Amino acid sequence: MDTTLQDPLVGRLLDGRYRVDARIAVGGMATVYRAVDTRLDRVLALKVMHPSLATDAAFVERFIREAKSVARLAHPNVVGVFDQGAEGAYVYLAMEYVAGCTLRDVLRERGALSPRAALDILEPVLAALGAAHRAGFVHRDMKPENVLIGDDGRVKVADFGLVRAVGSATATTGSVLGTVSYLAPEQIEHGTADTRADVYACGVVLYEMLTGGKPHTGDTPAQVLYQHLNTDVPAPSATVPGLAPELDGLVAAATARDPEVRPHDAVALLALLREARAALGDEQLDAAPPLARSEARDTAEDRTSVIARPVPAESDVQHTNRLPAPEAPPATARRRPPRGPLLLVVAVLLALGLGAGVWYINSGQFTRVPAVLGQSEAAATKRLTDAGLDVGTTKRAFSDVYERGTVMAADPAPGERVRGNGTVTLTISRGPEIVKVPNLKGKPLAEAKRLLKEEGLAPGVITGEFSDSVAQGSVIGSDPEPGTERAPDSAVALVVSKGSPIDVPDVSGETVADATAALQEEGLTVRVAPERINSPEDAGTVAAQSLAGGSRAAEGDVITLTVSKGPKLVEVPDVTGESTADARTALEDAGFEVEVKKSFPYLGDTVASQSVAGGGTAPEGSTITITIKGL
Repeated sequence: MDTTLQDPLVGRLLDGRYRVDARIAVGGMATVYRAVDTRLDRVLALKVMHPSLATDAAFVERFIREAKSVARLAHPNVVGVFDQGAEGAYVYLAMEYVAGCTLRDVLRERGALSPRAALDILEPVLAALGAAHRAGFVHRDMKPENVLIGDDGRVKVADFGLVRAVGSATATTGSVLGTVSYLAPEQIEHGTADTRADVYACGVVLYEMLTGGKPHTGDTPAQVLYQHLNTDVPAPSATVPGLAPELDGLVAAATARDPEVRPHDAVALLALLREARAALGDEQLDAAPPLARSEARDTAEDRTSVIARPVPAESDVQHTNRLPAPEAPPATARRRPPRGPLLLVVAVLLALGLGAGVWYINSGQFTRVPAVLGQSEAAATKRLTDAGLDVGTTKRAFSDVYERGTVMAADPAPGERVRGNGTVTLTISRGPEIVKVPNLKGKPLAEAKRLLKEEGLAPGVITGEFSDSVAQGSVIGSDPEPGTERAPDSAVALVVSKGSPIDVPDVSGETVADATAALQEEGLTVRVAPERINSPEDAGTVAAQSLAGGSRAAEGDVITLTVSKGPKLVEVPDVTGESTADARTALEDAGFEVEVKKSFPYLGDTVASQSVAGGGTAPEGSTITITIKGL
C-alpha cells in the first residue's frame, strides 16, 4: 500500500512555494519529501520536522541551525541547503535533491561491500566531514542512512540536523542525541562530541560496509551502549577472513575507545585511508564480500533518537565513568570487563599474591600511541614524551593531505599498543610533491627567501639589476616565474633591484680628498686602497678607480681609489748610431714611446741624437725623441 497517499503534506503547496510530490523517507525527527520549487521550477528535497517536535523550541533551534551551518559548507560531497522556513506546525528545510539511494539501502541489498567499494564510499564522506570539521562543525549523527549515493555515482553526506560548533559541545546530564549503533563512548559517557565522535562513527560505518553487520548488537539499546563503552570494535577480518590487515588497522584507529588515540578529525582519518588504500593490491581491494547478513535491517538502533544517560546519585559519583551493565550483555561484551568486575578480579589476584605481577605483565607494560597526525613535529614530540614514549629518528615524505611540517604518519600507528618506554618514529610532511613558485615581486630579499622556504622551495642564484620602479634590495622577478610548478626543494633564482643607476664620475688625476667628495655626493661609498702604484699621474693623486668614469653603479656601491706614487723612472738605452728600426725597438722594449725626427735632406737612416741621453732615466711610458742624421 502506498502510504504517501495518507500523508497530509503530499499534494500540498507548502509556504506558497514548495509543491510536495512524494514522501521519500521518515526518520526519528523529520520526514523527507520530494518537492518542486514553483518559483525556480526545480526539484528539491523538503525535510519537514515532525509536528510533535515543532513545539519544542530547542528542537526548532537545532533544526534551523542545520540550515545555517550547512549553507556555509560549499562542498561537492555535502547535500546543499537552499532555504528554511515554517508554515503553521510545519518547520522545514529546502535541500538539494539527490536521485539515488542511501548507503543503508545498499547494505540491505548486498549485506557487505568489497574493500574497494567501501573505501570509494568512505573517502568522499570523509572529505565532506573534513570540510565541516575545518569549518568548525561536528555532524554528530554519521550513519549509513545519512550517506546518499546518487544515480551518477556521487556520494554526499546529508542530515546535519545534529550539527554543532566544535567549541560549543558541552556535557549534558540527562540525555544525548544520536543513533545508538554509531555513538562514540564519550557521547554516551559524558554527552559531549567533538570531531573525533564523527571519526568513531565513520569507523563503525566502515566496519559495517566490510562485514555486512554492526560491530555491537544486542536485544536492547542499553546492551549496545554497554558494548560501546566496554568492548573494542573487533577487527573486520575476524568476521571476514582474508581482509587485509591495513583495513583492520584503519577500523581500529577510527574506533579507539579513548578519543585521545583516534585521528583528531576526518581529514586525518582520510589521510590514513589513502595510505591504507595505497598499500593494498587489486586482489585485496576487490576481495569478494561475504554473503548478506541478517543484521542489515532497520531497527531502533538505526534511528536518531534522544537517549537517556544515567544520572548518578551524589554517593555514586565515583562510579559514573561507565554505564551499569545490562542484565544480559552479549558474550562479545565480555572481552574487556568494566572497571567494577575488573577491580574484583584484581582483588582476588592480590589475595592470592599474584595480582600485581599478572596486571603488570598483561597491561601495565603497554601504552597506546596517542593521536599525533596533523600536529606539528614539536607538539607531536611533546605528546609522545608526555605519554612516556621515545621519539625515533624522524622521516620526511611528500603529502597532498598534511601541511608541510606536520606529522603525516607514525610507526607504530596511533592507537596501537607499544611498551611503555617504546619508540615511535614520526614521518613529517614535506607538503605536496608539486609546489608553485610564489609571486615575490616587491618583496625584500630576506622575506622572499623566507617565503620560498615556507613553500618548500630553495633560494637559488641571486643577481642584481637596476630598476627605477622596485626599491633597492627588493625582488624584481624570479626564474622560474610565479605560478610555475616545481618539485619541492627546487632552487628559484632571484633578480634583486639595485635601485636607480648612478653615473660614476671620472676622478683620476684628482687629489684623494676631491675625488672622495665627488663620489660621495653621488651616493657612492669610497674606499682607498692601502697600496700605491706608479702611474703617469702625479704622486698623491688618483691613479685608478675600481669603476671607471662613465660606468653605472647603485647607491651605496663601493668605489676603490688607488693613489699614484708618481711615474716609474727607467734607464734610457743609448741608441745613437743605430738604425731607426733598431733604435725604436730598443726604446719600446724599455717601456718608452718613440718619436722620430729627420733632418733635411732625408736620405740617411742613422740616429744622430736622442732627447734623453743613453744611461739617463726617464718616466716609464714617456716619449723619447730620436733625430735621424741627413746627408
